[in-house]
This record gives sequence, C-alpha cells and structure tokens, in this order.
Amino acid sequence: MSVISLTKGQKIDLTKGNPNLTKVHVGLGWDTNKYSGQHAFDLDAAAFLLRTGDKATGIQDFVFYNNLKGINDCVIHRGDNLTGEGDGDDEVIKVDFSKVPADIQKIAFTVTIHDGQARNQNFGQVSNAFVRVLDDATGREILRYDLGEDFSIETAIVVCEIYRHGAEWKFSAVGSGFSGGLQALCANFGLQAG
Repeated sequence: MSVISLTKGQKIDLTKGNPNLTKVHVGLGWDTNKYSGQHAFDLDAAAFLLRTGDKATGIQDFVFYNNLKGINDCVIHRGDNLTGEGDGDDEVIKVDFSKVPADIQKIAFTVTIHDGQARNQNFGQVSNAFVRVLDDATGREILRYDLGEDFSIETAIVVCEIYRHGAEWKFSAVGSGFSGGLQALCANFGLQAG
C-alpha cells in the first residue's frame, strides 16, 4: 500500500480504511535555510487537544516540550529537538485514539519558532517542512503532507488536525500560519501563554 501525499486543505479518513489503527506516530520535520543570522533555529512541535468550539481548557490540553503528556497519556510528545539536524522526523508526537477523552473533538498539531520574533526568525527561512502519520504498531507510513514554501513572516503554523468524524478519525492538512509565535497559537485555542 503506497503512502498518500496530501496538499493543503485536503482531508482523508485515518481509521475508516485502517480499522486496526489505534495508535499513530505523527512525525514533523523541517530544514532551516542557510542565512547569516546569529542564532540557531529551535522549532517546537506541539499538540492542542480541542473541545467544542476548537478550544483547549487548560495546560492538560496542551502537549509540548514542557508538558510531554496529555490527559490519560492519549497524546505523548517524544521530546524537544533543539537543532532540527539530520534527516527524518525532527519531533514526534504519538496519539492513542483509544485513550482520547470523548469530549476531545480535534487534535491540532503545530510548529513554532522558539524566540522567533526576538531572533528575527520566521518560516520564510524554513524549508522542506512536513508532517507524516505512521501506524505506530507496524511503522507503516500512511500519509504525508509537505507544507511547501507558502510562509514568509509567520512564526507559528497549524500544520494539521486529526479530528473525530462520527466514530472514526480523519486527518486534515491545514498549513495555516500565524504571526506572534506560541502566544498567538495559545490565544487562538483559548489558552494564555505564561
């Protein structure tokens, strides 16, 4: 079975065509362009567990480098990669669909540039950004979404969403940029960044 490549705005069933799929590995990766800045890039992946109205209700709904596990361990961040060096996934977030509380309607996966505004860094200086979803049990890659070069001044991106559709889970390739980094993302999802 071949990997499905998606473009921005596309949606696809995850569990309907893969009835045994209960745990997924969401890998996010990127390269930074060579430029004459003084600071290394530190990109951070995160997941927001969203309820009705696409809102999180507290820190337990925000999985990132300082809070590696969501409610019931339904979402687990595998740790911060400070450099993005090398090939493959730079950061990984695992999801166990069987543990996701019933009131969580959607999981939004994001990438931000740590201190991007202060360091004068943005996603215009990042290339080859992608997300891929693998069956955690078999390691088989199910789908991939390459973000392309659509961003210039943004310091945060909602890369994709995995959401409930009846009893099934679907994937949406979002690719929506934000200025204002992590604070802007948190505000968008109903949280205040400390």
